[in-house]
Amino acid sequence: MQIGIVGIPFCGKSTLFQTITKTHIDPSALAKAEAHHAIVKIPDSRLDKCSEIFSPKSTVHATIEFVDVVGLKKGESGSTQFSTNFLANVKNNDALVQVVRLFANETVPHPESSIDAMRDIEAFETEFILSDLALVETRVERIKKQLMKMQDELAKRELPLLERCQKILESEKPLREVEFTKDELHLLKTYQLLSIKPMLIALNLDESQKNDMAELVRQVAQKKEGKNTRVLSFFGKIEMELSELSDEEATVFMEEYGIKESALNTLIREAYALLGLQSFFTVGEDECRAWTIKKGMTAQEAAGVIHSDFFAKFIRAEVVSYEHFMDAGGSFAKTKEVGQWRLEGKEYIVKDGDIISVRHS
Repeated sequence: MQIGIVGIPFCGKSTLFQTITKTHIDPSALAKAEAHHAIVKIPDSRLDKCSEIFSPKSTVHATIEFVDVVGLKKGESGSTQFSTNFLANVKNNDALVQVVRLFANETVPHPESSIDAMRDIEAFETEFILSDLALVETRVERIKKQLMKMQDELAKRELPLLERCQKILESEKPLREVEFTKDELHLLKTYQLLSIKPMLIALNLDESQKNDMAELVRQVAQKKEGKNTRVLSFFGKIEMELSELSDEEATVFMEEYGIKESALNTLIREAYALLGLQSFFTVGEDECRAWTIKKGMTAQEAAGVIHSDFFAKFIRAEVVSYEHFMDAGGSFAKTKEVGQWRLEGKEYIVKDGDIISVRHS
């Protein structure tokens, strides 16, 4: 899973990237129109607990790749411009985090000379919609010309879908807020449309806004939250300080500021929810590992995530939920005694936190 972090200059985008990835980007590198990548382990106390029980040779967390998408710059008119390089980097991401500046700082002036969350949010939305509209219009015209020469079943299926998307975009509505079928999403995936990507709007606050945090989030959420858009907040400067502390020191620091969870944990939780993801585990003395899958996937499909051969050669899955496993004292034998250890077929829908052992030919 790859998540791109975007935002206008001086919004705290790179600060968030460095904080959650615990990396350091040289200030001179920030001026270059290049994306910065970092892979982060997804914290999961359930996997950690399984590792304590089995003491495996290796523990493998699921991971997320975060991308600090740069490329925005001030144009001659004074407004922020979206470069071709920027749009190209955005297309490769599964979801986006737009960092929106709500803090005031005279030493670091806002590019538009004032703080206005909705203006900054809509600037991105408009650019994404216009980019998608140009692509869709071009494709619609090509398909129409193609169908005049020869009949193509795929083109026949694509045309009404793209014409529907064109009308939605012309009404200035992002595609992420529209209900598409699984087959329609599969067809649209090849176009790497921007406005269809799930969006997390991350409001960057400073310490003085702590008491106003809930109201600031509510105001933006009231206007922007939808099917695939969520709003959250974080304290950029404080989070940067937290990233430099030990786990024990960070816990005390968070309690002092009333921060319930780190920006990394918040982003992961919200991203999983937006993308419809969940985790299951394989455990044992050799390895304890977390696997990320889409909600609704079957045992056979989950087995294919572990190894492609497991899908074709799947026989059945041995399954117990993490909660039942821990209730049994971390003993598979006891889960079998109380009937919580089950044999499931290929159509079983995997649940979040399932511990699975795949039987295959």
